Amino acid sequence: MRDVVVRYPASRRGAAPTTAVDGVSLDVARGEVLALLGPSGCGKSSLLRAVAGLEPLAGGDLTWDGGSVVDVPVHRRDFGLMFQDGQLFTHRDVAGNIAYGLAGRPRGQVAARVEHLLELVGLPGAGGRAVATLSGGERQRVALARALAPAPRLLLLDEPLSALDRSLRERLALDLRTALLATGTTALFVTHDQDEAFVVADRVAVMASGRLLQLGTPADLWRAPADEQVARFLGYEAFVVAREAPAALRDAVRAPADATLALPPGALVGPGASAGDATLTGMVLAVRTRRGSPTLHVAVPGIGEVTVATPAVGVLDLPAAGDEVRLRVVREAVVVLGR
Repeated sequence: MRDVVVRYPASRRGAAPTTAVDGVSLDVARGEVLALLGPSGCGKSSLLRAVAGLEPLAGGDLTWDGGSVVDVPVHRRDFGLMFQDGQLFTHRDVAGNIAYGLAGRPRGQVAARVEHLLELVGLPGAGGRAVATLSGGERQRVALARALAPAPRLLLLDEPLSALDRSLRERLALDLRTALLATGTTALFVTHDQDEAFVVADRVAVMASGRLLQLGTPADLWRAPADEQVARFLGYEAFVVAREAPAALRDAVRAPADATLALPPGALVGPGASAGDATLTGMVLAVRTRRGSPTLHVAVPGIGEVTVATPAVGVLDLPAAGDEVRLRVVREAVVVLGR
């Protein structure tokens, strides 16, 4: 896609049109999974719908194998679609849903394809089940199998996991990645969840206000966010100008005085740092435990409120809210912005 613009008419007389996508250019390699990541209203779903042919372009071009598809009808683009609610056919059983896009093929070939995809998405033998008997996660697995069945040249996924609870989303994100890789499917994947994007995608395009802010692999984005806006969205939680940073942080992370130091959760570790270390001190605001792993929410003078890792500290040895703790800087975790 090159310089794609999607614009919606004004909602009331005298108002200006809304530009949802503003000059975005992206390439997706064959077999690649590319995530469009950004907050609600950033234009990612509008861009996906434009690629599908569901939204007209106000500018730019969309091409596949060098040829423009802008004037190609939706049903002739050979692009698959999967939405967050699955949109399964309730009058068909699971096998009938998956086979929907295989009409006209030999019956034996269809049955084999359905069976293979059910195995792939973790629902072996479920072809005869009614849609009404499926859980939310199972419905999305069936929807994925249906989208993959005709082997689309591009699969478009619009927040396919967002309606599920977090633990189920995390499991299905891994399964989604596995299924896309196993089928060699080229995919454009929309999500507002950075963890989800990092699990599923080969590369991630971060968007805000209709524009592309940064494009890269998950590892590259995390190691080197383009600016504070990108870093904040990825989950970095504290930002301090180097010249104003506490001495222990300046000593641990050498940076130009006018650079910004960005700290993700876990960039500070404690308790357990010795008095001889270059350390910071902070006051515990709360102790949190997720899946048996405790973290501290700590207010650190000169930095702000941060999430502190607590390696090798037993639950009984954790400080309480109101306690002062000594913290060590994990130099490798801190990113220098604006070099």
